[in-house]
Amino acid sequence: MLYKLLYPLHEIFFPFNVFRYITFRTALAAMTAMAITFIIAPRVIEMLRRMSFTQYVRDDGPKSHFNKEGTPTMGGVMIILSVVVSVILWGDLANRYILVMLAAIMGFGLIGLADDYLKTMRRSPKGLRARYKFGLQIILALIIGLIFYHNPADPYPSMLSIPFFKKWLINMGWFYIPFAILVIVGASNAVNLTDGIDGLAIGLVGIATLANGALVYISGHSGFARYLHVLYLPGTGELTVFCGAMFGAALGFLWYNSYPAEVFMGDVGSLGLGGALGTLAVITKHELVLAVVGGIFVIETFSVIIQVVSFKLTGRRVFKMAPLHHHFEEKGWPEPKVIVRFWIVGIILALLSLTTLKIR
Repeated sequence: MLYKLLYPLHEIFFPFNVFRYITFRTALAAMTAMAITFIIAPRVIEMLRRMSFTQYVRDDGPKSHFNKEGTPTMGGVMIILSVVVSVILWGDLANRYILVMLAAIMGFGLIGLADDYLKTMRRSPKGLRARYKFGLQIILALIIGLIFYHNPADPYPSMLSIPFFKKWLINMGWFYIPFAILVIVGASNAVNLTDGIDGLAIGLVGIATLANGALVYISGHSGFARYLHVLYLPGTGELTVFCGAMFGAALGFLWYNSYPAEVFMGDVGSLGLGGALGTLAVITKHELVLAVVGGIFVIETFSVIIQVVSFKLTGRRVFKMAPLHHHFEEKGWPEPKVIVRFWIVGIILALLSLTTLKIR
């Protein structure tokens, strides 16, 4: 909105020309989203507490988490609001990729909102039934996959890019659609599983978003893409603004979600942010890179799968508790230590993902 209003003024006053630069608008988007979060957070937290949208702690969780019961949840609403408003202000809404990203974060966020509402109102950990929850996620991811499979502006609609190799592409044909669904739904639920202790998931989302922002900018810049031998995808550079907004909102929310948390993001935040990361990977052909930059999310997910399969087949548990962060809590690690160490690993993986650009 402001981008469309301010940039044309460069013909009258040259300094307005800065609004044409994606990097400048990305910085503005990050600061705007962070400022919005800071401004609305105290009132939103109080409103959630007043409406009894508070955390329900399961009996089978870590005993150290029992004191978290009653903490306001569904704080992800302000994350998504901050991202959407910031992108509307500084993004190019004529860009189809921006519109899809906005639809993705809001769509997955609404699914999470319904789940959170049922959990908080019924005081039950079950929330939205699994078949409805996953069904809605799959339908939304299917729509997104079909949009990009039939995208005339995409020169590689069904291609899978292999990291560390110069333009080594695998044509997946129609199978790319179920693959895209797997990536988007998988990313959404992986972030959800990781959101189990104060600040862990939102910190990792911020790290992953920052790395993805760099990847997106390079993919959308013909010069950088040619130099680094990555796929040049016209129009995707604008998604850097979206990444900036998501990073700013993540930082703003982390202020209130850091240990001890004043508010939790809930499924509305974790499903929305995870769905956005998955959609971003599909748009920019960085699906496999996402598994690296979001390595902690992948590990957390597999820890749950391993735990369930092991218990059903052998009656024994591999971990003291799953997801993996609970395992370390049960081993006696203080919650802040688990959080910071997982962040450190997340930063290392983000840096590793960026090396895929040069080692080709």
